Amino acid sequence: MSNSPILTGQRPRDAATVVLLRDSPRGLQTLLLRRDTRLANMAGMYVFPGGKLDAADRSASSAALLDQPPQALQASLAEPGTDAATAAGLHVAALREALEECGMLLAEPARAGAQLDAPRARHLLHDGMAFADVLGALGLRMATRALVPWSRWITPEAPAIATRRFDARFFIAEAPAHQHAMHDNEETTASLWVTPRAALERYRDDAIELAPPQIMSLAHLSRYASVAAALAAARQRHPPTIQPEPFDEGGVLVHCYPGDPQHPVHERALPGPTRLCRRERHFLPADGFEALFA
Repeated sequence: MSNSPILTGQRPRDAATVVLLRDSPRGLQTLLLRRDTRLANMAGMYVFPGGKLDAADRSASSAALLDQPPQALQASLAEPGTDAATAAGLHVAALREALEECGMLLAEPARAGAQLDAPRARHLLHDGMAFADVLGALGLRMATRALVPWSRWITPEAPAIATRRFDARFFIAEAPAHQHAMHDNEETTASLWVTPRAALERYRDDAIELAPPQIMSLAHLSRYASVAAALAAARQRHPPTIQPEPFDEGGVLVHCYPGDPQHPVHERALPGPTRLCRRERHFLPADGFEALFA
């Protein structure tokens, strides 16, 4: 059973997550960051870079540096209830978090001679300069076209792990070539490039900790052999909305997902299992680890 508080009535905070991908001799890899153990939310867990939507992400100065109109970004999310300014802000938040948390600068020159200087951009951001001002100072604009909406995860009212609720939009993006990803030693204390299956094997073997959205997302990613294949698949569909439904089954905490008989949404949203069961320290399918890849 979960000891997490029931957060009935708490409105989920808008958030953005960027799943950075690269090709490697071992196959498709993604970047995971370990959250500091002193943090209140998901302490010590390995996550994709991301964070909550800030007011500055929706500002006019941020909108002025977009590489495409807010209406186009709104259409790409396929969320009728989300206005264009918020949709644009979520893309900005994903780009900002990529720079802030792991030093990856997804941007493009806005004037002749501008250079993609990721270390300097990150330094300016950590010194307190607003993200839009950082890009403006370096003659850059935001590369929202590098982001492909992939999924939308809404924390249930009775979360298994998190102490806050988030409405997180997951984007996938190819990691910029010739840039080096590194944790910030503040919110995140380790960084790991890993194939999705290898990450899940480390979780199974107690080498790393993962939350259910990361488990299901990694299982989904494991089906793609390359960055190009993952991006192409994401572009061919609207990002599904996933709000897990937790329930108790014989003393076992179960999280079910769209398409499961116990979930109110009957259409399947993800490949693989439609539920994870918590036994001891692990969330795994009832049929065992290999069912993640079935």
